[in-house]
Amino acid sequence: MRLFVFYLFWIGVAAAILSGLGAIVAGFNAPFGGGAIVFGGLVQIVLGPILIRVFCELAIVFFTINDTLTDIKNSLKNRTNI
Repeated sequence: MRLFVFYLFWIGVAAAILSGLGAIVAGFNAPFGGGAIVFGGLVQIVLGPILIRVFCELAIVFFTINDTLTDIKNSLKNRTNI
């Protein structure tokens, strides 16, 4: 499952950077108010991968908690069967 999160992270980083670059290009092509769009694109390029990293780290924590709880459940199940 960690491999899935690894690929999800890199796909998310690529999407954040590409959409940020798209916003920057759209801001340069905007007739009025393009500066705010360019700034938003820069913010997205910087903060997007950080937020994706936080999301993926939380997903890994949830999967680890699930694995640990499953191990505890199986341990208690085997203990009561003896």
